[in-house]
Amino acid sequence: MTDPSDAHTAVLPLAGRRAVISGGSTGIGRAIATLLASEGAHVVIGGTDPAHLDDALARIREVGAGEGIALDLSQEDNVAAFLDRAGDYDIVVANAAEAASGLAEMDEAALRHAISLNFTQYLLLAQAAAKRLSARAGGGDIVLVGSMSAYVLGPHSTVYAAIKQGIQGLSIALRRELGPKGVRVALVEPGLTGSDMQLPDIQPDAQRRMIDEEKMLRAEDIAVGVHYLLTQPRRAVVQRLTISPRVQEEE
Repeated sequence: MTDPSDAHTAVLPLAGRRAVISGGSTGIGRAIATLLASEGAHVVIGGTDPAHLDDALARIREVGAGEGIALDLSQEDNVAAFLDRAGDYDIVVANAAEAASGLAEMDEAALRHAISLNFTQYLLLAQAAAKRLSARAGGGDIVLVGSMSAYVLGPHSTVYAAIKQGIQGLSIALRRELGPKGVRVALVEPGLTGSDMQLPDIQPDAQRRMIDEEKMLRAEDIAVGVHYLLTQPRRAVVQRLTISPRVQEEE
C-alpha cells in the first residue's frame, strides 16, 4: 500500500498552550475561548460584564480550563493588568470591540472610546505580546479579529470601517516586523455574525432565523477559522482569513 503519511501537513496541537482572548466573555471571543479550551489550551479571557464573564467561564470549564478578569480595556493601564493576569501566554487574540456610528453622529467622548477599545487596545495587546513572544523560546501567535465592515464604506460606517481598515494594515506590517522573531500574526475578518453586537438592530430571534437561512454566521464558525490558523505548521502564516455567510448581500 502507498504510504499516505505525507498527504497532510504537520498540525500543531493546542494542548498545553496558553491563550489570552480579549472580549472573551461573549460572541466570537467566547466561541474562540471555548473551542481552544476544548482542544487542551488554557484560556484567559477578559470582559467588561462580570455576569457575562462568569457565564462564559462556566461554559469553558465544562470542556477545559480557563480563568478570566472583568475590566474595560479602553481604560489606561487595563491592557497591562489583563496580560499580567494571563501569565506565560503564547497566544494572544485581540477581539474586544463594539459598534460605532457615523463620524458626524458621535460626540467626542464616544469617538475617543470607540478608538480606544476598537483600535488602541489592539495596538497595546500586540505591542506587549510582541515583546514577550519574541523573547520566548518557540515564539507564539497574535490573532487580530477584524471585520468585513472594513469593506462596507457607507454613511454610517465611517468610524468602524476606518478602524477595521487600520487593523488590516497593522496585521500586514506586524507580520513582517515579527515574523523573523518567531511570532506569527494573522487577521480574521468575519462577515455578519450572530452575537450581542448585532443588538438592538437584529434581535436574537431574527439572528437565529438568519443563521438558519444561511445569511448570518454563528460565532463558532469564526472560532473554527481561528483554530485552523493556530494549528498550521510554524512556517505557515494565514495572513488574512475572511469568513462570510454564503448569501451575505452587502460586502
